[in-house]
Amino acid sequence: MPFEIRRAEITDSEAIWALNTEAFGYTYPLDKTTMRLAQSLDRGDCVLVACVEGVVRGYIHASEYTTIYDDPLINILALAIDKDARRQGLGKGLLITVEAWAQKLGCRGVRLVSGIDRTGAHAFYCHCGYAMRKDQKNFVKRF
Repeated sequence: MPFEIRRAEITDSEAIWALNTEAFGYTYPLDKTTMRLAQSLDRGDCVLVACVEGVVRGYIHASEYTTIYDDPLINILALAIDKDARRQGLGKGLLITVEAWAQKLGCRGVRLVSGIDRTGAHAFYCHCGYAMRKDQKNFVKRF
């Protein structure tokens, strides 16, 4: 399946919202998704979409991950592919594009976290050369 990867635009927010709903089960409102996409693009995050025949079928969101204990990395915050477009190279193409961006920025590598139950995603990441580094818990405190 031929596809194009390009930088996301604010007009892609509805497609990204739909992918988040389908792939992750997120119920975040469309208007807030649009606002967050605009903020991400404004601050220079890497938000890319994969399009098939002009239709957004996947996206990736990555940002710089800088700590005081290691060299900079790129952090993949989301990667979602429409269920009917999986296993067609879109996800791998998006990963490769983010990896090239990371290298251009002089980052040491790319990191990501993936839910414990997303075993298909884990196999995909391993197939793309990612290694599981450690198990950990993810804590959040909401206000």
